Amino acid sequence: MDRIASTAAQPQAQPDPKRAQLAKAAEAFEAVFLRQMIGSMRQAKLGDDILGGSASDQFRDMADAKLADNMAEKGSFGIAELLLKQFDAAGTKK
Repeated sequence: MDRIASTAAQPQAQPDPKRAQLAKAAEAFEAVFLRQMIGSMRQAKLGDDILGGSASDQFRDMADAKLADNMAEKGSFGIAELLLKQFDAAGTKK
């Protein structure tokens, strides 16, 4: 019980707003990259599409976009993390 009270009393450090904005942009870039990658994989068409049609293509595109957004949010590929490391290294050289 004392441990909970002591951690609640400690002030939390405020995150750097520019860093948070950069992290958000890096995550958005990762999502766009993953959407493009998934779209390219879909274009390979390794088999016949049984339910082919414009409606199913549109639904598939929306599902792929959501999948890419979720993957980027979880950091599945780590692209955003690598971008942040690169920008941090570039910022310390100045």
